[in-house]
Amino acid sequence: MYEFLEETVQHDMMQPARAVAAEITLGDLLRLFTADNVDAYPVESNGRLCGIVSKGDAVRAFAPGRAGIPPHYDDAMGTTVEQIMSRHVMTVDAETKLQCVLHLMEKHRIKSLPVVDAGNRLLGLIARENVIRALARCNRRQPSAQAPTTCRPACRSQAIA
Repeated sequence: MYEFLEETVQHDMMQPARAVAAEITLGDLLRLFTADNVDAYPVESNGRLCGIVSKGDAVRAFAPGRAGIPPHYDDAMGTTVEQIMSRHVMTVDAETKLQCVLHLMEKHRIKSLPVVDAGNRLLGLIARENVIRALARCNRRQPSAQAPTTCRPACRSQAIA
């Protein structure tokens, strides 16, 4: 388990991350979700991360509005990703410890985090499945003889407005 505390995102992230453009329609997004095994797609514009869109965001587009009336199916399918994506995105860099990723996912109830460089260019995506694989891999190894002095992660993240 102590080896897990030293694991970083760069060794376990999905790369390259498949991103979507803000201009694609919900219909196209739903086709991508059915083809890929991901919970969310980073959204890019001009080579930079500008948001994230999840399966939950996609499904909410079909929910009844304030008047209790659901949108017309064709109207919902024509909605763009830009209209439903989250612009406030928690990100990590490739050197972030998986312990920190786990902390952020639990604290903010999110399933995946975009991995970006200093210029906010998308490098990859780290998802719960990647963290689970790392935990299982570390479990198969012999534990260190001495525990680390601290288990509290120094989390580093940013929010894109």
